[in-house]
Amino acid sequence: MSFDTWLAFFVAAWLICLSPGPGVLSCVTAGLQHGFHTALWNIAGLQAGATVTLIVVGVGLGAVLAASPLAFTAIKWLGAAYLVYLGVQQWRAAEAPIRAPETAVPGLAAVKVPRALFLRGLIVNSTNPKGILFTASVLPQFIDPKAPQLIQFVIVWCTLLFTDVCCMSGYTALGVQALRWLQNPVIARITNQVFGALFVLAGIGLAVFKHAV
Repeated sequence: MSFDTWLAFFVAAWLICLSPGPGVLSCVTAGLQHGFHTALWNIAGLQAGATVTLIVVGVGLGAVLAASPLAFTAIKWLGAAYLVYLGVQQWRAAEAPIRAPETAVPGLAAVKVPRALFLRGLIVNSTNPKGILFTASVLPQFIDPKAPQLIQFVIVWCTLLFTDVCCMSGYTALGVQALRWLQNPVIARITNQVFGALFVLAGIGLAVFKHAV
C-alpha cells in the first residue's frame, strides 16, 4: 500500500468514524449513564466487533481481488454507488430527533457494567448489516490486489482502530451535550443533510480513485 493510497484511506476512515450511527449512539449513552472511564469498555467492544467484521470481509475479499480484476472493478463501482445511496438516504431522513437505544440483550442487566458495555459494543458493530456491507464494498478501493494483502489489511485495521477510538472517545466525553444536541429535530435535519452530502462526495471520490502504481 503506497502512502498516497493510505492517506486517502485515512481521510475516508475519519469520515466513516465521524458519521452518526449505532456506534455513536452507543458511546453517547454509555458516557451519559456511566461516565467516561467506565464507558471505555463500550469502545473496546466496538473495536472488537469491527475487528470481527474486518476479518470476515477481508478473508473473502482477498481471494476475489487476487483472482479477478473484473471483480475488483465491479466491487469498486458497487462501493461508490452504495456511498451515494447512503448519502441520498441520509439527506432524505426524517427530521425526528435521535433517541438513545434500549438494551436488547437478554440478561444483560444482571452482568457487571464493564462486561455489559463491552458486549453491547461488540454486538452493535458485529451485527450491523450496514457496517458489514459498507466494509465489503468500500475496502477494496484501497487494497492493491498485486501486493501482499495481509500487511495491507493490518495497516487498514490499525488505521480504523486509531480513527474510531479517537472519534468514539470524543463522542463518549461529550455524551450529555451530544445527546441533547442530537435530540433537537432542527439539528438532526442539518446533521442528516451534512453527512448525506459527505457520503455522496465520498462516493464520487471512490469512483474516480485509482491505485497508485
